[in-house]
Amino acid sequence: MKQSFQLDLPGRQRERWLDASKHTVRKYVARQRRAPLPQGSDYWDFACRFGSTELESTEVHFATLIALMDAAAARGENAFFISIRGHAAVRGPQTKPSTNLAIEGSGPETPA
Repeated sequence: MKQSFQLDLPGRQRERWLDASKHTVRKYVARQRRAPLPQGSDYWDFACRFGSTELESTEVHFATLIALMDAAAARGENAFFISIRGHAAVRGPQTKPSTNLAIEGSGPETPA
């Protein structure tokens, strides 16, 4: 999804257009996550770009996207650009924390 969102339109409330743009982003992501995963994949990952225009957009983490939209509206920007590309990904190996950590003062004390 590549889209520029306008916030200042005549006869429309700015906050409602911001809410509508957030809804569009969430709806796209929900639709992508419902799609069947290719064989050997674990989850859908999203590569996101955000900026005032397509040329000025930079890569951002998906979790920060809504906060960036709010911040752009709070700064008074009239428009912003969002690009979201979903791709299948595989989770890396998880490391378990070691349970053999020696905790000071928990073992038998040795005489000095």
